[in-house]
Amino acid sequence: MDVSLIVGLVSGALGGNGAAKLMPDSSLGTLWNSVAGIAGGGLGSTVLGMIVPSLGAAAAGGGMDIGSILAQVAGGGVGGGIVMAVIGMIKKAMAK
Repeated sequence: MDVSLIVGLVSGALGGNGAAKLMPDSSLGTLWNSVAGIAGGGLGSTVLGMIVPSLGAAAAGGGMDIGSILAQVAGGGVGGGIVMAVIGMIKKAMAK
């Protein structure tokens, strides 16, 4: 497994739980916040690697520098937060 993907998944879990703290009405519970965040983190870091080719090339070549690691953390965290928030809002809307 690629190190950049692992970084994206872990930061996605953190981003999902962070978004839940900011939006407690949309929280899914710690486990599901993490699961949604992991899914979003994987998507976010993958999409970021496609959008910014230098990050994808650095990760693929194994040359992870601090800039690419921070970019993967940001992409994964934001992606995880967005996916958790969207799923949480859908769950909240369906409960009404």
